[in-house]
Amino acid sequence: MLRNFQTSINEIKSKVHTIGLGLLEANKLLLLALQKCDTQKFNEARQHLKNVSAKTDAIDNAIIKVLALYTPEARDLRQVIAYLKITNELSRACANTRSFIRGFTDVCTDVDVATINAYAVPMQTATIEAINAALQMIHCDDEDEIQEIYNDVLIQENKTDDLYEIVERNLYSQADSTKSFEKFHTMLKALRKSGKIAARTIAIANLLVYAKIGGHFRS
Repeated sequence: MLRNFQTSINEIKSKVHTIGLGLLEANKLLLLALQKCDTQKFNEARQHLKNVSAKTDAIDNAIIKVLALYTPEARDLRQVIAYLKITNELSRACANTRSFIRGFTDVCTDVDVATINAYAVPMQTATIEAINAALQMIHCDDEDEIQEIYNDVLIQENKTDDLYEIVERNLYSQADSTKSFEKFHTMLKALRKSGKIAARTIAIANLLVYAKIGGHFRS
């Protein structure tokens, strides 16, 4: 029974990781799209986010089946609970990415390249680093390494918050008319989605720490 349980958990991990890779690739393409306001790249990024809800629902059903068949305890139960919550965070991160794509597609042609390079690119780069680090945690079992990777995710997530605060101050100070205010406000709404993606990523990292090390859920 233990072997069958572990096989099921490994399959769940693999499916979660696959969705995470799609999220990562979408955000990488989004970064390229931002740099050149490339509509084709925006569209390519969307393709990596298709049918995410159906995929996470399938994983949730597999997790419920595992709970019913094996009634896991202790660390095994922590893993199952954590991955059940991780699918929700992944779904939300993908939804935030879609919103970011939609919002920035509407505004990028109205914002000068220097502004995008100064603000949007560094934020999106930090978000990508956070996603990439969190994905490394899925197949890592060394507790010290898991904690180190978690700290990397936290650093990148904090960086997106700091950058957003700088962006908000600087862009509003540049808004010298109603038209420019609306433009910058639209850009800020889009950039906020990048910060939310990073926030979802730290939530995933928290859950992976709980699954592999234990302790309490972190907020």
